[in-house]
This record gives sequence, C-alpha cells and structure tokens, in this order.
Amino acid sequence: MAIPFKIKALLWFLNRQKGPELYELDPVTARAGAQRTMEKLGGLIDYKAIELDRVEDMSIPVRDAKLPIRIYHPNNQKDLPIIMYFHGGGFVMRSIDSHDKVCRRICRDNQAIVISVGYRLAPEFKFPIPLHDCYDATGWAVNHAADFGGDASRLVVMGDSAGANLSTAVCLMSRDLGGPKIIYQVLIYPCTDGYLSASSITELGDGYFLTKKAMQWFIDHYKSSEEDLKSPYLSVLLAEDLSGLPPAYVCTAEFDPLKDEGEAYAHRLKEAGNDVTFKEYEGMIHGFISMPRLSKRILGAYQDIQVALAKSLQV
Repeated sequence: MAIPFKIKALLWFLNRQKGPELYELDPVTARAGAQRTMEKLGGLIDYKAIELDRVEDMSIPVRDAKLPIRIYHPNNQKDLPIIMYFHGGGFVMRSIDSHDKVCRRICRDNQAIVISVGYRLAPEFKFPIPLHDCYDATGWAVNHAADFGGDASRLVVMGDSAGANLSTAVCLMSRDLGGPKIIYQVLIYPCTDGYLSASSITELGDGYFLTKKAMQWFIDHYKSSEEDLKSPYLSVLLAEDLSGLPPAYVCTAEFDPLKDEGEAYAHRLKEAGNDVTFKEYEGMIHGFISMPRLSKRILGAYQDIQVALAKSLQV
C-alpha cells in the first residue's frame, strides 16, 4: 500500500536535512539533535497531550541505581491493570518525555495504569544494564502495586522498537528466573536480531526514517562485545526456547527495516506454542506509533492494541 501523503511529506523533509547523519555523531550530540527535531515536529505529527486523572513522576530503586519513572492514572479507581512501557530510541536515545503522549493515549484507551520507565541509556550503560533496569522496574511495580492502585495480577509489558526488544527480553527473563508473572506483551515494531541479518534491513535500509547504518550504530553502542549478540536477551529471535511466554501482540510497519525480524519473531513465538496476534501496518514507517496526526491508520493501531488487551485486562 502507498505511504500516506503526510508521512511521505515527513520523509521528504527528513531526507533533505543538511548536516551529519546520526551514525556520524557521538551519542550526546545525537540525543540533542533528536530532541530539537521532536520539538520542531511535535505538533505536526501528534495531537495535544491527553488529559488524565493524574500523572506522577518519581524515582525507584533498582539493583545499583535509582531510576525515574512516570505513572499515568486513567481514573481514581483501585486495582487497575498495570502496563509497563519501555520507550524506543535504539537503546541510546529518547526518554520518558519523548513517549509521554504515547503513554497517555495507552493509559486512556485501556483504562490501565501505565508506568513509563526511564531506563539508563547506552553507551554509558551497555547491555545488559538497560534490560536489568526494565526487569527490576517491573518487579518493583508488582511489589508496590497496592501503593499506586494497581493490580499485580494484570501485568502487561509494552514497548516500541528497542523498547519492544526490552519488553520481550523482560518476558524471557521473568520466565527463566521465576520473576513477575506477565499476562501479555505488546511489541511494536520490535528489534529482535542484533546481527541485523533480515532482508528488510538492506531492502528498506535507506530513505524510510530508520536506516541500516543507524541501526548498526545503535547496536554497536548497546553491545559490550560481539558475544552479547548471541545472548537471547539481546537477540531474542535467536533464543533456543521461546515456549511458556505470555500471549503477544506483535506489529510491524510495511516500510520499516525491522519488519522482517519482527514478523519472524512473531512466527517463532507461535511455533513455540504461544498465543500470538501479528499485524503489519500497510504504508507505515518505523516510529509511526508516535505520529497519529499523520494517518488515521495510526489511531487504528492504538485501537487494535486495545482490542488485543481487552480480554486479558477485562476492561
């Protein structure tokens, strides 16, 4: 399907920006540049932030640090489902703030408490530190659910891109270590193969917002060594055993370099006996979940997630 006009216009704008490419920059400079771009485009690609009952910022302890989190409350009721949200950004960029509007919409749509986790970023904190942050934050949410009105028995993990990688790795780690019981995972255009070996990485690796060179830059900053790429907690697609994992909603974008590895992971989950719903969004590019103003199909994706979660959350 053709790329919607407004997304095509966005690509035209991004592809004609002058200056060094992302992969030519150091991470600090790249983060600042990405922040400026988001400030410039924010009102054009998304609507105003959705008002909620309340939003709280706080810090929580993990194994060797304190992490910022943001808790979104849809209403003042107790025993609400809990959705842990891990933001995208290649493990190197983005933040709680960059995904604030995404989390607000997910909170409202699903009438669930959303906890957005400010995990530490690479390369200052390489694999597996960001994963441990997300795993520990999930454990904290279970242990403190009653404090913020959550129901620990209805725990979901969700993320986009690198955040989706972290989400599914948290599910694997929880299964392997007897950790928090997760009832559902939502993986939005997940990164699943640290070797970047899928055909779409090359076929769609230039001109569609996320590039092959940028992905390699992200992975190079995230890994501590080449051995890390073999870990099932980084290259989740390569895990030998994917049985016994939570039901999953996996979605990809038609013009995303990551689409093949996302679809392959959905198939592997299903082959291992897990309940999986998979959908490729036609005409979409990587990052579309943050761009609802550019196409009605994107708001449709939020509705699809809501439908997928409804049975598990009993909303």
